[in-house]
Amino acid sequence: MKRRTEITLNLTAASAITIASLALPARAEPDPAAIVYNYAEIALAGYSDALATAKTLDSAVKALIAMPSGDTLKAAREAWLAARDPYQQTETFRFGNPVVDDWEGRVNAWPLDEGLIDYVDAGYGTESDENPLYTANVIANPTIEINGEKVDASTITPELLANVLREAGGIEANVATGYHAIEFLLWGQDLNGTGPGAGARPYTDYDTANCTNGNCDRRAQYLAAASALLVSDLEEMVADWQPDGAARAAVDNGDARVGLAAMLTGMGSLSYGELAGERMKLGLLLHDPEEEHDCFSDNTYNSHLHDAMGIRNIYLGTYKRIDGSTVSGPSLSQLVAGKDPALDKEMRAKLDTTMAKMNAMAERARTVEAYDQMIGEGNDEGNAVVQAAIDALIDQTKSIERVIAALDVGGIELEGSDSLDSPDAVFQ
Repeated sequence: MKRRTEITLNLTAASAITIASLALPARAEPDPAAIVYNYAEIALAGYSDALATAKTLDSAVKALIAMPSGDTLKAAREAWLAARDPYQQTETFRFGNPVVDDWEGRVNAWPLDEGLIDYVDAGYGTESDENPLYTANVIANPTIEINGEKVDASTITPELLANVLREAGGIEANVATGYHAIEFLLWGQDLNGTGPGAGARPYTDYDTANCTNGNCDRRAQYLAAASALLVSDLEEMVADWQPDGAARAAVDNGDARVGLAAMLTGMGSLSYGELAGERMKLGLLLHDPEEEHDCFSDNTYNSHLHDAMGIRNIYLGTYKRIDGSTVSGPSLSQLVAGKDPALDKEMRAKLDTTMAKMNAMAERARTVEAYDQMIGEGNDEGNAVVQAAIDALIDQTKSIERVIAALDVGGIELEGSDSLDSPDAVFQ
């Protein structure tokens, strides 16, 4: 569902509005092309950091498989958690760039029907009207059936995951790859509902000498394949943001309006429809822990925090890398300030408010209760903390729409969400 802004201008080469029409005196604002260039440099840095942390995760996965123990499982989990931080900050590059949006499902699709991958608790059920592969359990079954055809899964490889199992049968819930498939394989199901505790998969699920829950060798094959595939998928996106890459070319193509539109589309769509709506309000409306983003590891609060951080990064034109260095340059903030200083001040204040509400939610998750407990039915205090973050995201989106209008960048559609726009439809 799309939530249209009030802007109706078409973003085409034939548009009467040009880069010159955006320009004010040089003292007041930067060159829009320089802003887009800096945006692309931040994307390259962000995806490079995501790749570096994915490689560290891959090394930890290999160590777990080679010598399963409580320590190697803990190290792999910690590497996964560390890998989420830089990746989540890149999500604002989606929506406005089809190269990124078409690719994103490989690495961050959710929610997933985990019964496709491995054993599940009896409470999960045995079938789904929407998904014939709901409990296919590839790890336990060297042959599975997809759309009436038998598939050889005797060896679990990256190619099998990417080319056969990913969205198998055309069903989005068949998430066979990416961060969340790996998360499930490291934590297992979180069977605590809205009570305390995350997934508790034992390291012996990978110990072929003392195997629990069967198929430890195939489980290791799956985990190794998913981890290797995450690295190769991120390598592809890093290449796409290099100076000659497809994702960079889509936004930095000589018409700075295209790049500005991508920046604002990504900021607004992530802020409103995706994060405030589908990732937060839906779970709060339903009080359903299955609707939290990092549901196996209880890392959802941190993913939401870094999504919000990524939105602010783009407006301010700055990104702090995992090595402590900073990528920064001409920004949307400077461009807006040159046209309407009060609006820039408003936008910055809204972004700061959102970060304050997100940090309050994160602090509660670290010290009081997990995110899935916060959204639980009857938890008025926890619900209010999550709702405050949602409200801040909605409010900052209104200012993003004002920025779109002030910069006269047309043809923009922001993602909507039934959870925000038609909440009654969620229960139908």
